[in-house]
This record gives sequence, C-alpha cells and structure tokens, in this order.
Amino acid sequence: MITSRHLLVVTALALTAAPTFAQAGGSAPPDPIPAVGTPAPIKCVRTRDIDSTSVRSDSVIDFHMRGKTIYRNTLPQRCGGLGFAAAFSYNTRTSELCSIDVITVLQSGGGMHRGATCGLGMFVPISKEAAKAKVDSK
Repeated sequence: MITSRHLLVVTALALTAAPTFAQAGGSAPPDPIPAVGTPAPIKCVRTRDIDSTSVRSDSVIDFHMRGKTIYRNTLPQRCGGLGFAAAFSYNTRTSELCSIDVITVLQSGGGMHRGATCGLGMFVPISKEAAKAKVDSK
C-alpha cells in the first residue's frame, strides 16, 4: 500500500525527448565516471530529504534535495510514458530510495492510473546549471 509519505507525484514544466541506451545482452550501461573533484554517484537518498523532483524525459529524473544538492537519476532503461506523464510513485520499506528500487508511472485521464514500472539508476550529483540545461536526446 502506498502511503502519502512514500508517494511522490511530480509535474514537469518542460519535457524533452528521451535518450535511449543500447543494451547489450540486457545489461545496464556502465555508470559514468565522475571527473576529478566531482562527488561520486551514490546508491541511495533519504526520502525525507527529497524536496522536489523534475522528470526530464522517459529515462531522466532530477531529485532536488533539501540543502540544495541535486541528484540526476538516469534510469538503466527507458520508462515508457514517464516523460509524458511527468508523474510517478514509489514504495520503499526503508527511509531511503535506492538504485535497486522501482518507480511506477502515474498516468492521468479519468483519474490516476498506474503505468510502467521501472528500475532506478545511481544518483549522480549535478550542478544547478546542469539541472536547467536541456537533456540531450540520443
């Protein structure tokens, strides 16, 4: 059962085309290697620290945290309808949202309906400028 504490619905103001990733044998793309001096990607964020989110495409979500940190989560695979719906929910048994967790797309139209369920990727810290920039479509 999804509680209000664990339900996160986001609305994106601008949507972009979804990047696609070539999958070899069903494996996820390698994690990006951070530049020297750049904080490393993390596996989990505390749910209570999530201030807001921005759905950027079918495979990119920015998590705006209390304290001004922004984490970009690039899903290992495209999540059908996420960019269009710009809304999702999650349910976790802990106080953290992790790269092993899944989100469920929430589609409107005569009420909210559940759509695709998709896995999350790593949480990569990004700058405010990167969060404002257009997400490349590939």
